[in-house]
Amino acid sequence: MTKDQSVTRRRALLAGAVACGAAGTAGLYATLAGEMPIRPAVPATPATPEAPAAPGPQANRPLKPSAYRLQPLAGYGPPRAAPRRALVRREPFLRMSGRGRTMVLTFDDGPDPRYTPHILDTLREYDVRAMFFVCGEMVADNKDLVARMADEGHVVGNHTWSHPLLTRLSRARIHAEMERTCDVIEETYGERPAWFRAPYGAWNRATFQLGAELGMEPLGWTVDTLDWMAPGTRTIIRRVQHGAAPGVVLLSHDAGGDRSQSVRALRAYLPRLLDAGYFVSVPEPKYT
Repeated sequence: MTKDQSVTRRRALLAGAVACGAAGTAGLYATLAGEMPIRPAVPATPATPEAPAAPGPQANRPLKPSAYRLQPLAGYGPPRAAPRRALVRREPFLRMSGRGRTMVLTFDDGPDPRYTPHILDTLREYDVRAMFFVCGEMVADNKDLVARMADEGHVVGNHTWSHPLLTRLSRARIHAEMERTCDVIEETYGERPAWFRAPYGAWNRATFQLGAELGMEPLGWTVDTLDWMAPGTRTIIRRVQHGAAPGVVLLSHDAGGDRSQSVRALRAYLPRLLDAGYFVSVPEPKYT
């Protein structure tokens, strides 16, 4: 099968997932003060406000998988021939709001053949989707892993080509870092990225403007596991458990150093989050 045929097949599969999963993720969108919310592009029944769990024996009963696992959408956005338009934000989205106790897992700096496959294995085992903010130079050497992310329904976001501190670069350099990464993601993933995260969380006006020009929404995070400091597996798990709450966007890493602690921590905290009734899912942006 040629690469064009493979991309076409992947787009067809992802388009099918969009049709099947739109209703399940309709309530997952973010809102910032003074900004329009990001809502699903496919009309669906509005999510109902979150209500606290009722006390009693039922509240303590383990939830069935079908009760706490969403089937999020894959294949985000139209092809390059019909580029999306994003609002120019003043701040990145830091959390998500939506149906029930929704949380979003994000992984930065990859893909890395030493750690990313193990993270993907764990996510697949628990039927969970996540967001991967990839660096273009890592994608170029590990296209098979990005293709696997697409096939398994994960969202691939733009984390620049070489992970520079964007606030010290010219607009031309920032644009080049972003656009080159968009191109390699589209070549490998089958779609251009709809989300962007600035390395080190360093944002400025240029990053928001250029990201919007390329059709991407900015996403930050709510809870930083600080796993890049290798604080120990138990410490990472404890930070996740203490920070878990509806709407939380969790930051971890699957590359950029020894991420074996991150791999082990995910295997421990993910089933605990699910057993606690969290929806671990991914957002869908709105194209305006």
